[in-house]
Amino acid sequence: MAFNFYEGVTLQQLQKIEREVGPFYYYNTSLLCQTLDAIRKELSATPHFHVHYAIKANANPELLKFVRESGLGVDCVSGGEVQRALEVGFAPKGIVFAGVGKSDREIRTALQAGISCFNVESLPEMEVINELAKQLNVKARLAFRVNPNVDAHTHEKITTGLHENKFGLAMEDLIPAIRLCNELEAVEYVGLHFHIGSQILDLSVYEALCNRINEIQLQLEAEGIHTQSINVGGGLGIDYDHPDQNPIPNFNAYFKVFKDNLEIRNGQQVHFELGRSIVAQCGALVSSVLYVKQGHTKNFLIVDAGFTELIRPAMYGSLHFTENITAEGAPTAHYDIVGPICESSDVFAKDYPLPTSQRGDIIVFRSAGAYGEVMASTYNCRTLPLTFTTEQLLNQ
Repeated sequence: MAFNFYEGVTLQQLQKIEREVGPFYYYNTSLLCQTLDAIRKELSATPHFHVHYAIKANANPELLKFVRESGLGVDCVSGGEVQRALEVGFAPKGIVFAGVGKSDREIRTALQAGISCFNVESLPEMEVINELAKQLNVKARLAFRVNPNVDAHTHEKITTGLHENKFGLAMEDLIPAIRLCNELEAVEYVGLHFHIGSQILDLSVYEALCNRINEIQLQLEAEGIHTQSINVGGGLGIDYDHPDQNPIPNFNAYFKVFKDNLEIRNGQQVHFELGRSIVAQCGALVSSVLYVKQGHTKNFLIVDAGFTELIRPAMYGSLHFTENITAEGAPTAHYDIVGPICESSDVFAKDYPLPTSQRGDIIVFRSAGAYGEVMASTYNCRTLPLTFTTEQLLNQ
């Protein structure tokens, strides 16, 4: 299914904004709503399935309003994310707080807000939460993150479920942790939490995760331990190569893996943390060509955006589908697309085919709605990119 990503926004509008503010993010909120509708359709048939949006993917308040209105909860990994979720109107009961290094201040913020659950990653963390909850005279609900040693078959920097990764409890520590939790005054064990990685396209990985969770549940039950909820994490990937052909992930196939393979107990609730698959395709980084430079062996297309605006190519070696929407139909040339940052790693793509380009052409990096704006920096004293939604541009 191909569609018009720009939804009536004209090239002239994009050029005008780029001249005035420099590189910026454009969000197609119609596509975001269609994506959220696709998720709600799947959840309607399985009321014991619940999705929490992973706010780390994109914390833009305008987008968060759409997510909140869709009825999803929110998954946070910092006190700042908890605060952002509260500020845009997410109910505390829909907020879960994960992360391997929660500070006392962040824990207090979440306790005072009355969030739904802390996903705990170590025994010392549980003990700190218990002490802080006692001071505030509240009881904290805990889920223990387990490291299941399941390979996500993804980039090494976004693999999180192997023994060598820093996340979660080792299996041998889980039962002692639950027993200790049940002895403490201000915490309550409610569930298990897993998250094995990100940008996962091989759904058999999730089948392996389900099998591991089934084994763990049997071990817990043999010890007389009942688990109210299972949080299977997220990580569902998107099609970075063909954003117009596959703008919405196959949520039906994703949820079906868990319906078919996860052995859910009576009354047990299953939670998912989806981020990239919700927002990535609705966002794009809009830039313009500063110079076309003829090198000894390469042609360089130097654009005004850099890894300060979109760090994924420099950090992960990621490739975003890139288009020159000014010169469509021109003969094809190959360029190394680079930014202005004073680092050799400031490269978006090498030997990339584009229409023959010139100064001022608009270059768009697609599928940038996740881990784009939210990871932008002011390195080289650059300003953070502004953002515009479809509605904002159409109403200008």
